[in-house]
Amino acid sequence: MSLLTLPPLSLYIHIPWCVRKCPYCDFNSHQSDTELPETEYIDALIQDLNADAALAQGRKLTSIFFGGGTPSLFSAHAIGRILDHAERRIGFEPDIEITLEANPGTFEQARFTDYRRTGVNRLSIGIQSFADDQLAALGRIHDSQAALKAVDTARRAGFNNLNLDLMHGLPGQSLDAAMADIDTALSFSPEHVSWYQLTIEPNTVFYNKPPTLPIEDTLADIQDAGHERLTAAGFSRYEVSAYARGPQARHNLNYWQFGDYLGIGAGAHGKITQPEQRLIFRQWKTRQPERYLAAPSAPARLANPYAAGREELTKGMLPLEFLLNALRLSDGCPSDYFASRTGLPLSALEPEWQQLRERELVTPSHQCIAATALGQRFLNDVLGTYSD
Repeated sequence: MSLLTLPPLSLYIHIPWCVRKCPYCDFNSHQSDTELPETEYIDALIQDLNADAALAQGRKLTSIFFGGGTPSLFSAHAIGRILDHAERRIGFEPDIEITLEANPGTFEQARFTDYRRTGVNRLSIGIQSFADDQLAALGRIHDSQAALKAVDTARRAGFNNLNLDLMHGLPGQSLDAAMADIDTALSFSPEHVSWYQLTIEPNTVFYNKPPTLPIEDTLADIQDAGHERLTAAGFSRYEVSAYARGPQARHNLNYWQFGDYLGIGAGAHGKITQPEQRLIFRQWKTRQPERYLAAPSAPARLANPYAAGREELTKGMLPLEFLLNALRLSDGCPSDYFASRTGLPLSALEPEWQQLRERELVTPSHQCIAATALGQRFLNDVLGTYSD
């Protein structure tokens, strides 16, 4: 057996409320028509973190990510409370990355400066598109002017690590319209762009009432042209849908490199390694915000009263679990990460890896755990080799 070691540790904090649920969204987000229970929810997050704190096992946090929902619906004071507690309870690495997702809207923009003062040093703005017709088709609550103003306000608030979230393959979208979105985003010189195709997921409005999406040839043209446009602007695609001209997203990199993370908040997931027990497990929290807030009680086998379930990752599951993350990265992961973060030898990837290598879909495993350019194009086929 290989030596299982403690990887870096991150913290994910879920804020589950939105002004309006988007028709394509399958995240654990809930439309709120009343005043948000901000103080009560932060109190619960603090207790949730306290119950999980021992899982840090002496590690300090390398990154924190506020996701949702719409985290920017919460005040800077609320965000600051949980950040202060996390720093006291677990501790921060000196160069910690702290990201907050924000949606454009005038009611949020005044908070950007205050978020920066609380310690948030990376902002991820959910633009999706700069075109009014596309935003309307996506059911977004902001228009193009609000999107433009949000990015400008973030810059004036002092954020020098900015991600812009863009979608493509939108209902009725042409190649020119998709490129116009990229060009507008580039005009703000963001450090990072998340650029991904709209997919229709179960349990969404779009799934029950599908919109008319561009044909496959148009989708392929958009993908190729967008990649070329971003690359020409100095961006490097380091993950399937992530482009960086500045710092790569450290929090997401920790996911993709099979690091550990605590997850607090309604429906949040975590993944933890315990080397002494030779154990890796996933844990998830009570999903419905009302139940999460109502002093929940977990099953006796779970230490955290906010937890809803836990699953051990067995030896048989670990190769696929690792590859699901690592192969999304353009450069993959160092080979020694597989052994140290799964506790398995590289031989656990065989004979499938050799078969994939002969088809030129992956690189030699002793160099790194990575898909080739061809393998990236057929990633589902590569991963399917390990899920059969």
